[in-house]
Amino acid sequence: MKINTLPQEFIGAQPILKILTRAGFEAYFVGGSVRDMLLSQVIHDVDIASSAFPEEVKFLFEKTVDTGIQHGTVMVLDHGEGYEITTFRTESTYTDFRRPDSVTFVRSLSEDLKRRDFTINALAMTLDGEIVDLFGGLDDIKNGIIRAVGDAETRFTEDALRMMRALRFSAQLGFIIEADTQKGLIELVPNLEKIAVERIRVEFEKMLMGASAANSLKIAVQDKVMLYLPGHIGQWELSLIISDLEIYQANHIVVVWCHLLTRSPLKIQEMTHFMRQWKLSRDIMKTVIAVVPIVRQIENVTILDLYTVYSYADVLLEILKITDVADKTIQHVRSILKMLPITQSSELAINGSDLIKLGIVQPGPRMGHALKAMEKAVVLSEVSNTPEALTSFAKEQFSHDKN
Repeated sequence: MKINTLPQEFIGAQPILKILTRAGFEAYFVGGSVRDMLLSQVIHDVDIASSAFPEEVKFLFEKTVDTGIQHGTVMVLDHGEGYEITTFRTESTYTDFRRPDSVTFVRSLSEDLKRRDFTINALAMTLDGEIVDLFGGLDDIKNGIIRAVGDAETRFTEDALRMMRALRFSAQLGFIIEADTQKGLIELVPNLEKIAVERIRVEFEKMLMGASAANSLKIAVQDKVMLYLPGHIGQWELSLIISDLEIYQANHIVVVWCHLLTRSPLKIQEMTHFMRQWKLSRDIMKTVIAVVPIVRQIENVTILDLYTVYSYADVLLEILKITDVADKTIQHVRSILKMLPITQSSELAINGSDLIKLGIVQPGPRMGHALKAMEKAVVLSEVSNTPEALTSFAKEQFSHDKN
């Protein structure tokens, strides 16, 4: 199979392959970029594999960076772009179920491709668009199948994270997992406990943002994958989450976690520990703690509630859609958010310095109480957000004769 019109991402990298081939080496575009091109999806990093060893690559190109030279990867800098060139290699055993104990550089493309995870990722392409398919990847793309290269148990023993990647690709592409590949997953899923949480989290998040996330999550439940993920998530009742994902697709990582924890059995005070087990960022944790309680009580939400989470409004509205909250309620929330007189305390027409200058309060707790009272009164439209109205309010509530 030949691609007659290559996407610009490959055209920009063709000079790199030309230099390698003119020097007598083999060089191919490989992996995800080739797969995504064939699926008419957005192409991200363009990776190159070559028979040239790292030192040979560095000799041929003026500007290089050793991004992973111990595994055969050198980045070539060309006109502001960086292209990673990885030497064909074979791999030894994977003692830690994550990375090979050692790699051996080889001159054979077939040896390099047969170590890859799935057939759809074991495709190569020449600089002029000729596809090299040694393991049936083209047919599997055509038929919508995730299939391990060679023996599935071997691939999953080498790197246990590949089991999560199978589910992730299935969710993103809407492909089914081939029977022997799924059997290998079921057999070896306990090995996921040996994988770093951060690596599992990335694949889990991508899975839950896939167009077919609901189906992949069903498989993960059915095949006991969830039991080996952090935070005892496998013990949750996940049917509501699956049902939500059948209707609506999460569009951001923070939405994934807010959705999961909204539907979780966890109390608010238990969520921080769960999120730490997953090693989530502080920003995601703050968003979850702010948004989830509001979603859980959305039918009784107040103006002050929505004011406190205004900075998370986009996430809140996404979660309301995913959890199938009535359109009437969502419109009510939108209207309140839109009509808020202020969206943060800094928008108050007077501040603490003004209160001091006016002789209403002195620095200290009483000033804090005064500012909070003004903020609340403005949010509830009890006082206009003007210097005159706020000054009058503050004098009435907090003037010195009330001390």
